[in-house]
Amino acid sequence: MTADAPKLPGGAQATAQEAIAGADCTGMTALVTGAGGGLGEETARALALAGARVLLAARRSAGGEAAAQRIRDAVPGAVVESLVVDLADLRSVAAAAAAVSARTGGLNMLVNNAGVMYTPLSRTADGFESQFGTNHLGHFLLTTMLLPALRVGAERGRPSRVIAVSSDGHRSYPVDLDDPHFRTREYDKFAAYGQSKSANALMAVELEARFAESGVHAFAVHPGSCRTRLARHMDRGDFARMRKLVADRGSSALDTLKSPAQGAATSVWAATAPGLDRHGGAYLSDCAIGQAAAHARDPETAETLWELSDTLVAEAR
Repeated sequence: MTADAPKLPGGAQATAQEAIAGADCTGMTALVTGAGGGLGEETARALALAGARVLLAARRSAGGEAAAQRIRDAVPGAVVESLVVDLADLRSVAAAAAAVSARTGGLNMLVNNAGVMYTPLSRTADGFESQFGTNHLGHFLLTTMLLPALRVGAERGRPSRVIAVSSDGHRSYPVDLDDPHFRTREYDKFAAYGQSKSANALMAVELEARFAESGVHAFAVHPGSCRTRLARHMDRGDFARMRKLVADRGSSALDTLKSPAQGAATSVWAATAPGLDRHGGAYLSDCAIGQAAAHARDPETAETLWELSDTLVAEAR
């Protein structure tokens, strides 16, 4: 990280509310996926607190509306709305993107927060491996379909930002561009999750390369190890394997888990902090600029993945 790179005091301990302090998002519109609870709801609450109109995307209507009401109760005057999007079904994603475009016209912030982790082998509605299909391809289609709205948002004020919530779980697992859906290789839930998180970081790299000149910037975010329901598919053996992977990286992140409010802080900071646009495509962690693994920041890999993803989702547009 360069000496002039922005960062938020408090780092790993900062909360979403602290990350938004001083920000004025009045007149801006944000969309947060996975906003029916956890980090997504905390992200949406902080953006609403700063004055943004926030669309909460959730897989179930009841969950999204319940989160929206909790935010209204906590933030007087908050303008929040919910919509349904199932990232494991590209028809649902395309319908949601069309609805957002119709509702908003312009979009200033897109926080691709939703995801699944360490799931047993399963397929999305479109036949993709579920972690790659949900965490990457669903968000890829949503983002590309919303690019016109993001460009309009940028024309109305400051540049628009796309936040891809990744994870340090990417570090041991590059994207297998030949078999991302585990059709010929043996399924490994850790490899599947890790490559989907590498894909999130690579998408930020390529999005920045393609669209920064039109006022759309992108960042990948590592939220840290958090107390959420994301780990619901894990058993004791999985936790032991995760601890070894983290220890092998020289990290003690699992010793002190973040709260959802702390886990959402870097996403909120990425969406609103001044001075970040000149660092577009960066990988952010603990409200500061970090660095993804080499395989998750390589420009050629990012371009190849983008072209592959574009082909895979083409029929849903």
